[in-house]
Amino acid sequence: MNNEVQTIHEFDLHIIYDFFSGTDRQGPGNPEETRKALGFIGGLTDKSKIADIGCGTGGQTMVLGESTSCEITGVDSWQGFIDQFNQNARTKNLEHRVKGIVGDMQNLPFREEELDLIWSEGAIYNIGFERGLNEWRKFLKPGGYIAVTENTWFSEERPTEIQDFWQSIYPEIDTIPNKVAQMQKAGYLPVATYMLPESIWNDYYSWQASRRASFLKKYEGNNSVKEFVATMQYEAELYDKYKAYYGYMFYIGKKM
Repeated sequence: MNNEVQTIHEFDLHIIYDFFSGTDRQGPGNPEETRKALGFIGGLTDKSKIADIGCGTGGQTMVLGESTSCEITGVDSWQGFIDQFNQNARTKNLEHRVKGIVGDMQNLPFREEELDLIWSEGAIYNIGFERGLNEWRKFLKPGGYIAVTENTWFSEERPTEIQDFWQSIYPEIDTIPNKVAQMQKAGYLPVATYMLPESIWNDYYSWQASRRASFLKKYEGNNSVKEFVATMQYEAELYDKYKAYYGYMFYIGKKM
């Protein structure tokens, strides 16, 4: 890998979506952690409405559907993910109250104060943590909740290599106290903040390792695919080397 860091968003979106299609999740996480985070949310009933922003194929959304009686809408920009999402909902007999729609997290199709809970695992970085908290807040009812995962520094100081890498692809990465302060400034009472286990990253990168060979074979001779796979592998190597310094945090807040 050369010294010029690339983010996966620089590649053809079709390459990215094809690589991650057919999986339950497109980012680190697991059902146990989704249920754990949901345990901090109070007052949900069969009248409550949840939106999962950047839902992908809906692995975490289906967990929400199985764990609550709420009406749930998953929003993602890629039609292929939404098709898989709705098929998953049918397979699990959740289609009567869990549905996926194509939409833009920068222009969500909800009314003001319509939602009881906004969920976003591994996706708010696409709009930016602070911007997402501020812009999505209007869709929550007073007392409604937001629950998101966000890549976060665990220490004030870290090695230059990993600092430069994340600064180049996600300058908004920050420390835990600063993220909590941003949530509070955006008008939420911070309810829970906790680190997701290392195992979610091991599972995420293990799956990628098994996927890379078949993906390269499928697109044999495609230099863009080779570069994309190399980028994903480099990110995995950096995590293994520097995981003491960063990782995913769950941030849960209640609209004031």
